[in-house]
Amino acid sequence: MEQDATGGGYAAFLARKTHVGAEHGFTPTFMPEMLFDFQRALVEWAQRKGRAAVFADCGLGKTLIQLVWAENVRRKADKPVLILTPLAVAFQTEAEGRKIGLDVAHRRDGLHPGDGLIVTNYERLHHFRADDYAGVVCDESSILKNFDGATRQAVTEFMRKTPYRLLCTATAAPNDYIELGTSSEALGEMGMADMLSKFFKRDQDFCRISNAGGQGWRFRGHAERDFWRWVCSWARAARRPSDLGFEDGRFVLPALETREHCVTARRPAAGMLFDRPAISLAEQREELRRTIDVRCEMATTLANAHNHPVVAWCHLNDEGRELARMIRGAVEVSGSDSDDSKEEAFRGFATGQIRCIVSKPTIAGFGLNWQHCAHQTFFPSHSYEQYYQAVRRCWRFGQTRPVRVDVISTEGQAGVLANLKRKAAAADEMFNRLVSLMGNEMRCAVVNELTHDTRRPSWL
Repeated sequence: MEQDATGGGYAAFLARKTHVGAEHGFTPTFMPEMLFDFQRALVEWAQRKGRAAVFADCGLGKTLIQLVWAENVRRKADKPVLILTPLAVAFQTEAEGRKIGLDVAHRRDGLHPGDGLIVTNYERLHHFRADDYAGVVCDESSILKNFDGATRQAVTEFMRKTPYRLLCTATAAPNDYIELGTSSEALGEMGMADMLSKFFKRDQDFCRISNAGGQGWRFRGHAERDFWRWVCSWARAARRPSDLGFEDGRFVLPALETREHCVTARRPAAGMLFDRPAISLAEQREELRRTIDVRCEMATTLANAHNHPVVAWCHLNDEGRELARMIRGAVEVSGSDSDDSKEEAFRGFATGQIRCIVSKPTIAGFGLNWQHCAHQTFFPSHSYEQYYQAVRRCWRFGQTRPVRVDVISTEGQAGVLANLKRKAAAADEMFNRLVSLMGNEMRCAVVNELTHDTRRPSWL
């Protein structure tokens, strides 16, 4: 190829746009007997795709699925596979690997000689080289939106250079079609900009999704069904095994009881005779600061009413310090703690050495398995995903007791709670649509496979 006049600039541009890697996967050879039938089906589908996304609810065994997928890639390519996880989740991945006889190495400083399956945190990706790996797995991939742009770009670039890629998450972009575009781009299916131009058009007054510039988008005339069919071509979604056509069996969740507690501020906002709903973001922040004491007192009363494990979720550092001081047997995990300290605290809570964990959903809300705990206190925010993920640390398959979540808000936060409920309903609608269309596409695929050698009219 001739060198371009710009000294490789255009060639470099094309290299950045090109998704290097196999277009198809292969049939897996490693399939542990302990896998459930639906897990086996997901592994087989993702392995044949080579680059795929698995949107499976909490407790459906995504860690086992991604480990089996990674081991098959390692055996096929005779090259290591890297598994990226949220902070403090790596030790769980190691433990799951031992269950099926796999040696998973937890590395923080790069590849070591003899490594086959490596697990590390997203924050340490810069210590690893994409050329060393045949495949990469992003565990809890939806967490990527919580990182800065440089980290998200680094993960996408790392995946772009590996032949085999797998995304796993429980919350597949609730109400956020942009996130589906970034997932597709990481898998090499279609870039986010191409997705927008193909399926959507700009609409200032219809902001179903919005890009960084705040411009609204809505589906083109009859593109909505085509959009979901396209998503189903590279993703599988399941909230329970029956979504994939299997028996639910023991994958039935116990009851979830959500209690709302409204506390009253000891003093109204400056210049006001009584509290009113906080409208602007500044008003909401001011009210949160003004009601830290009464909200923490309510959470403490609820958490200290028993001696069982409890998780106290917060969003502000001052809230975390107060809760850790007031709740019996509480340990706070904050962003300023070292990685080792966070892992030690989470491990201590999971093993029963610590009674109460106080933390933020952005720190401890992804990937951790806390089925031994059946009580949470929660200070709400506008983020549905944070609420969903936080609750699912305890209310997940494998939980044997009803789970209680005490949501503590103020009179001024009525709008926040209403927005959270609206997002929850919209997310359920989106997931229902995805599962329904996915089922149709799976049935069509089976029919095509059974009849691919038979001559038939095109209209069939």
